[in-house]
Amino acid sequence: MTQATHSYQPAQGHGLAHDPLNAIIAPRPIGWISSRNAAGQRNLAPYSFFNLFNYHPPIIGFASSGWKDSVANIAETKEFVWNLVTQPLAPAMNQTSAPLPHGEDEFALAGLTPVQSKLIAVDRVAESPVHFECRLTQLLQLRDSQDQPIDSWLVLGEVVMIHIEASLLDSEGIYQTIDAAPILRAGGPSAYYGISEEQRLDLWRPT
Repeated sequence: MTQATHSYQPAQGHGLAHDPLNAIIAPRPIGWISSRNAAGQRNLAPYSFFNLFNYHPPIIGFASSGWKDSVANIAETKEFVWNLVTQPLAPAMNQTSAPLPHGEDEFALAGLTPVQSKLIAVDRVAESPVHFECRLTQLLQLRDSQDQPIDSWLVLGEVVMIHIEASLLDSEGIYQTIDAAPILRAGGPSAYYGISEEQRLDLWRPT
């Protein structure tokens, strides 16, 4: 029996109550990005278009719809930090998504503690258990299929220093994702998810 299908061309609209694109590509890790401008003003913002792209050297990246403060800061200073968002930090992370006036400090807004990084000049979120200090490698304006630039920017950075709360490493030195309790962005205007041991599935790669 043929299943009914909802098909559409994105350029012509989806015809649904909410765009399903970011619900289909889900759940997604959150890029909680701290940055600073050349004058030393801090910024902290979450990006759900975020991921790891390379092992050696480690490269992470996030995409921003529009030339926002995070992108502008990183373009100036060539540095940023990724901070892991955990379930206890979810409300603070959500606060940092507020559209503050330029130059206002999201650390202060969300009651978070800035802590100095080791190799770069950007502060980390002290309450987060994992941080990646990064140096910019590429800043790319995205383009459509007609090779026209669009108002979205991909920021890629090399991870030059990693900080992991020791309690997240077991006796064999293996990072325990479950213990970190990360939250992940899902579909709709407000949905986030966690992970649990009951949902774990182990698959070993063929040799």
